[in-house]
Amino acid sequence: MDSAVIDGVVLQELLTHTDQRGFFREVLRASDEFFQERFGQLNHTLMLGGVIKAWHLHKKQAGYFYVPSGVLQVGLYDSRSDSPTHRSSMNFLIGDYQPPSIVKIPPGVAHGCKVIQGPVHLIYLTSRLYDPADELRIPHDDPEIGFDWLSGPPIK
Repeated sequence: MDSAVIDGVVLQELLTHTDQRGFFREVLRASDEFFQERFGQLNHTLMLGGVIKAWHLHKKQAGYFYVPSGVLQVGLYDSRSDSPTHRSSMNFLIGDYQPPSIVKIPPGVAHGCKVIQGPVHLIYLTSRLYDPADELRIPHDDPEIGFDWLSGPPIK
C-alpha cells in the first residue's frame, strides 16, 4: 500500500494549550476550513488491543476521526473513479505519541483501522445520520487495495 495524499483527505494537526494543570485542545470548529459538511452524528467507540476493522465505505457521508487515547493505524483507499487520486492509498498513525490531529475522510474513500496500542478511544463525527443503505463493506484482504492488516505500522 503506497502512502500518497488522497484528494479531499485532510490530516489536520490540532493546537494544544498546556500548563501545570494539564491541557486544553480544540478538536473541531464549525468555522474550520476543512469542515464544510453538515453535522450528522457524534460517536465514540472503544476498540481493544489487536482489533482490526476494515474496509468500510460511504458514498454520501464524510467522517472525521479523532483518537484521544491509544494508538490507531489508519488505512485509506480512494475508490472514487472520478477522483484525481483514484486507487491511491494512505497509511498513518493517530493517537498517543503522535502529533494531535483529526482526519477528514470524504465520501468514497474506504477506511480501515488497526489498534496498535490499546485500548483505543475513537471519537468520530459524521456528516449524515446513520443510514444502513450508505454502510458499504469491502473485504479486508481485497487484492485491488493490497493492504496487509497483519503487518506492523510503517517504520520511519
